[in-house]
Amino acid sequence: METRGQVRVYQNDRVTIKINEDWCKGCSICVEFCPCQVLVLNRRGKPEAVDLDSCTRCGSCVLRCPDFAIMVE
Repeated sequence: METRGQVRVYQNDRVTIKINEDWCKGCSICVEFCPCQVLVLNRRGKPEAVDLDSCTRCGSCVLRCPDFAIMVE
């Protein structure tokens, strides 16, 4: 994981997940709708990717985020 400004970047050889913590209000919708349980809320109440290898790039988190704070590539 790396940070670019206020954007946290989680990356492996298959997927990149970017979470803009400035835009995120911590509603946990992305965590609740992730079918692979890739995301969890950290102690600040923001999502982070804890099991990136399980991500199927389905985009559920991106489609459900009301703040457009998450991207999956």
